[in-house]
Amino acid sequence: MTDASNFIWYELMTPDPKGAAAFYGAVVGWTIDAEGQPTPGGVDYRMIGRSDGGNAGGVLALTAEMEAGGARPFWIGYLHVDDVDAAVDAIKADGGALQMPAMDIPVGRIAMVTDPQGAAFYIMDPTPPPGSEGMESDVFSVTEAQRVRWNELATSDPEAAIAFYKTHFGWGQEGEMDMGPIGAYRFIQRGDVGLGAVMPLMEGYPAPVWNFYIGVDDIDRARAAVAAGGGTITSEPMEIPGGEYAMNAIDPQGAPIGFVGPKK
Repeated sequence: MTDASNFIWYELMTPDPKGAAAFYGAVVGWTIDAEGQPTPGGVDYRMIGRSDGGNAGGVLALTAEMEAGGARPFWIGYLHVDDVDAAVDAIKADGGALQMPAMDIPVGRIAMVTDPQGAAFYIMDPTPPPGSEGMESDVFSVTEAQRVRWNELATSDPEAAIAFYKTHFGWGQEGEMDMGPIGAYRFIQRGDVGLGAVMPLMEGYPAPVWNFYIGVDDIDRARAAVAAGGGTITSEPMEIPGGEYAMNAIDPQGAPIGFVGPKK
């Protein structure tokens, strides 16, 4: 695959996949499998389907045992690396931490890590299906609905975080927006593609975290669906550069998530 250092997958961890399917189906237009796929260790894992036939990510069902061990509903991203084990060693040497040891799964090799400030993400060396070698993942798109369109890191040390991701993933950082007393909202890029931004940790965030904004066709329709579907709106739709609107919410199972799209 040619998308090294890109976000190649997104995963929702939730105790109620069926409830999540109903919520995201109404808000985004996704279809989530009704039954989990067989996986190593018997984990319930379901694919998220887009209306164009592609995949948007996956859903991992949290068990009571996982929750007792501290797992909570949230979204997590996967970053592509060429060598998972070497990346783990480099991340640990630079102050990051290993949360889940490297392991082989049918679609590649993965590990869960945190950056030095504590934001979690997976690293993955994927094994592409036959015939798709050299293709890029399309779960992230700057413009398309039903894909993640923006990746936002809220962190306790933006300068150090930017340096970390530059070192390990080759990202750039150009441009910023003044957020007043909160500080700067700094834009990050992979080549000439805008990935998202890094911002200071605000009140209400218990720890550094990656937040994701899913593209929707109409932000007002999506807002109404969030409210009707049992979600909690944490910030109302706000106009962003370019004329579209972004909002934040918590899904009915407790996972924070953002949405972005036009007003129609």
